[in-house]
Amino acid sequence: MLYYLFEYLEKEYQFPGASLFGFLTFRAALAIILSLLISTIFGKKIISILQRKQVGETIRDLGLDGQKEKAGTPTMGGLIIILATLVPVLLVAKLDNIYILLLLMTTLWMGAIGFTDDYIKKFKNDKEGLKGKFKVIGQVGLGVIVGLTLFFHSEVTIKEQIPIQERVTVAEAQRPSKQFYPEIKSTKTTIPFVKANEFDYADLITWIHPSLEQYAWIVFVFVVIFIITAVSNGANLTDGIDGLAAGTSAIIVLTLGIFAWVSGNIIFSDYLNIMYIPRVEEITIYIAAFVGALIGFLWYNTFPAQVFMGDTGSLTIGGIIAVIAIAVRKEWLIPLLCGIFVIENLSVVLQVGYFKYTKKKFGTGRRIFKMSPLHHHYQKLGYHESKIVTRFWIVGILLAILTIVTLKIR
Repeated sequence: MLYYLFEYLEKEYQFPGASLFGFLTFRAALAIILSLLISTIFGKKIISILQRKQVGETIRDLGLDGQKEKAGTPTMGGLIIILATLVPVLLVAKLDNIYILLLLMTTLWMGAIGFTDDYIKKFKNDKEGLKGKFKVIGQVGLGVIVGLTLFFHSEVTIKEQIPIQERVTVAEAQRPSKQFYPEIKSTKTTIPFVKANEFDYADLITWIHPSLEQYAWIVFVFVVIFIITAVSNGANLTDGIDGLAAGTSAIIVLTLGIFAWVSGNIIFSDYLNIMYIPRVEEITIYIAAFVGALIGFLWYNTFPAQVFMGDTGSLTIGGIIAVIAIAVRKEWLIPLLCGIFVIENLSVVLQVGYFKYTKKKFGTGRRIFKMSPLHHHYQKLGYHESKIVTRFWIVGILLAILTIVTLKIR
C-alpha cells in the first residue's frame, strides 16, 4: 500500500524521499524492521491474550527432562508470525505481483489449517486435533492451486540467455553476455551440482511421445503437491523443543531470499549463469518480513519458551518455504537446504518402520532411536534443550552455505 502511495507522490508531486520505495533493498530493510517490531511488541500482547483464554499446551508424559514445566505454556503463537509477516508485506510489497499473491494465499491457507487444528485441541478438548485426512486434503488443495497458477499464469515466466554463436552480428557477439530471448512459459527447474543444471518436468512424459507435452501441467502439479505436503509436515515434526523450528526456518528462508534476489536480477543471474526469472525478486520483500517475524518470535520462543507456535505456526512455515522454493525454481535444493526437516522426518519413518518390522519378525518391537523425532533422541541421551537447538542451528547454517555454493559449483 505504501509502495503505491509513494509511487503516486513521486510521480505527481515529486515528494522528497518517495523514490526510495522504488528500491527493492530499501523496502526489504523496511519490511524486516517492521516485522521485528510487530513480533516483539505485539507478540507480548498476543501471549497475554492466549494466557487469558487459557490456550495452554497439554504435555504428554514422555519422560523428558523439563517436560512438566512446559505444561500450560500458551500455544497458537504462530499467530504472531503470521501477523508480523502479513502487515509489512501489505504495506511495502507490490501487491499485484503474482508471487506475492501466492505467498499471501499460502500463509492464510496453511495458517487456517493449523489454527483449526490447534482450536480443536484446545477448545474442543480433542487431543488429536484436526483429522489427518483433512490436513492432507488442505495441503493437496493448496498444492493444486499453487501448481496450476505457476503453470498457467502469464506472469510466471523465465528468460533464457542467447548463446553467443546465435547472435546476429559480430558486434552483438562481442558484447557482454547479458542478452536474453523474450519471456517464455516453461516447466524448467534447477538441478544442483550438475553441469547442465536445468531440468524440464515435461521431459518426464515427452520421452514417450512429444505430443504429451500438453499434459506436463499434471506432472508439475503432482510435484508441487508432494513438496508442499512434505515440507509442511517436516516443519511440523521439527517443532518439538524451544526455538528449534523457528530458528532453523529463519536460516532456510534467509537462504531462499538470496536465491530469489539473484534469480530476479538480470545482472547477477547472468554473472552466476543461473535461470533469470522476471518479477520473482519481489519475493525478497516477503522473505524479509518472514525472517523478521521468525526472529521476533524467537524472542519469546527460546528456552525457556514463553509461547509455542503450535500447528498454526509450523504448518504455515513449511507451506511458505515450499512455495518460495518452487517459485524460485530451486525445489530440488530442498533435501539439502531443509536437511534438518528431512532428518527429523526420516527419523520418524525409520523408527516406526523398524519397530513394525521387528515386531512382526521377532514378536517384540525394537527401536533405532531412543525416541523420535531425532531431537527427542538427544534429549533422552541427556543433552540440554539449548545445546540441541544450537547444534541443529549450526548444522542448518552449514547446509545453507552448501546450498549457496551450488550457485557456482556444478
